[in-house]
Amino acid sequence: MRILVTGGAGFIGSAVCRHLVKDPSNFVINLDKLTYAGNLASLRSIENSHNYKFIKADICDESRVLQILQQERVEAIMHLAAESHVDRSIDGPAAFVQTNVVGTYHLLSAALTHWRLLAEENQAQFRFHHVSTDEVFGDLPFESGIFTEETPYAPSSPYSASKAASDHLVRAWGETYGLPVVLSNCSNNYGPFHFPEKLIPLVILNALEEKPLPVYGKGENVRDWLQVEDHAQALATVLTRGTVGESYNIGGNAERTNLQVVEAICDILDQVRPRAGGKKYRDLITFVPDRPGHDRRYAIDSSKIRRELGWAPSESFESGLARTVDWFLENDWWWRPIREGTYNGNRLGKLKEGAA
Repeated sequence: MRILVTGGAGFIGSAVCRHLVKDPSNFVINLDKLTYAGNLASLRSIENSHNYKFIKADICDESRVLQILQQERVEAIMHLAAESHVDRSIDGPAAFVQTNVVGTYHLLSAALTHWRLLAEENQAQFRFHHVSTDEVFGDLPFESGIFTEETPYAPSSPYSASKAASDHLVRAWGETYGLPVVLSNCSNNYGPFHFPEKLIPLVILNALEEKPLPVYGKGENVRDWLQVEDHAQALATVLTRGTVGESYNIGGNAERTNLQVVEAICDILDQVRPRAGGKKYRDLITFVPDRPGHDRRYAIDSSKIRRELGWAPSESFESGLARTVDWFLENDWWWRPIREGTYNGNRLGKLKEGAA
């Protein structure tokens, strides 16, 4: 397939591109605006592949997107371009509405025009796969409950509200105009090339630099963790085998409190990169005031994708986290320019300070 991946220079998007390019029968067109979280260094391993192409463009530029769809003879779209950091959405929600809502509208509009111009058999094969988050469902009590595909939407942050809006737009384009859409909602991802202001890389790199490891509240908030390469495989499965009009929850079945995640990272680092003087990394943990509207717990029921499409994660949280720590230890060429605010040829300033 000739597949357009929006946001393909981001964390999950770059993993999707690297995964798809492994199949020589695919041709991957990566469309990315290269905002602060987009990094072409994440695609170094495939940048010269015969079946990969990068185009710098903005999904809000509808005429440019339509031109790309037609010139590249796109047969499927995997839409991952999004603003995705909750702390940033609290401080500056306008960018999230612009990219996640307005951008998705323009992409859908261009996709619909492109799809209508295709031959009938190509129309039937075309797919628009919208990649979303479990945060659109709001949160769960600590002691019970799980998100299914039928869970009502109840977003808590400007980020999750903007993603919920984009989900609704995609479904509307499917119902009203017949655009062949599929959707997926994933739990928290982690792994190589994870942007360093997010929880797991932030803790790893702060620990290495002997900086405080900030944890919101008491660290009791729970997330379900999914290794990003497992997620990329799941997304490809949904694209090629998912039923038009359906949505699929994708989770790692690995619930952990934020404090448990931070402590697990500390314990791994104690083994592979001990601190001087026998000190423990857990000593760096610092509890900070909780952020507004902090969701208590996310938990994904991924039985539908397991049952209907035969996908299941291959990585346990323990093995995936150990691999992730090792990757960050071995690849400072990738993360150091981001920590210093210099990458993609621009001076981008300090990272957004966050916490677990």
